[in-house]
Amino acid sequence: MYITDAASFLLAWLRNPRAISAVTPSGPRVSALMTQGIGATTGPVMELGPGTGSFTYSLLARGVREDDLTLVELNADFAELLQRRFPKARVLRLDATRIGEADLFKGTSFGAVVSGLGFRAMRSREIRAILGGAFKNLRPGGAFHQITYGPRCPVPDQVLGHLKLKEARIGGTIWNLPPASVYRISRAADCKVPKHAELAGLQPA
Repeated sequence: MYITDAASFLLAWLRNPRAISAVTPSGPRVSALMTQGIGATTGPVMELGPGTGSFTYSLLARGVREDDLTLVELNADFAELLQRRFPKARVLRLDATRIGEADLFKGTSFGAVVSGLGFRAMRSREIRAILGGAFKNLRPGGAFHQITYGPRCPVPDQVLGHLKLKEARIGGTIWNLPPASVYRISRAADCKVPKHAELAGLQPA
């Protein structure tokens, strides 16, 4: 299956390299990093740009229910493949910049968002629309997990500041083609020390 998926990725990348962030599906090490901290108690999870489902399989292995998955994929071939592989999941063939549209998710409150989108090839306004839409649908304490193949967080500082978000590097692996890093993006308010903790002289973890 991996060989078939790799061929599908390469063909999709050749057709539209700006829309596909990698030439091969993500490997197991980076998939484990991308889904770190997500599990059965997370509740509904949104995945952006799932491709052939590498991260989706990892989410299921961590205990996320298939019918709690919403998979947002613009590529028609990948969307059809995902629907066959994960028939209980909700698959939307949709541009990720539209996920903030009113009533698109019918009041679903997501516990996490996992993104395989190629932010480094996007304009700042596109990244802002995606993150803004994601956090509109993320419950308090929920986080946005983003893969990147560059040396730093792919979200511009001005976008983080405008949306009042913070980024933290979860980790990286050279055992991926190409080598990858994963960032966890969360609301800045979720990172603040509670007032009672300040009074006790405690510091955030």
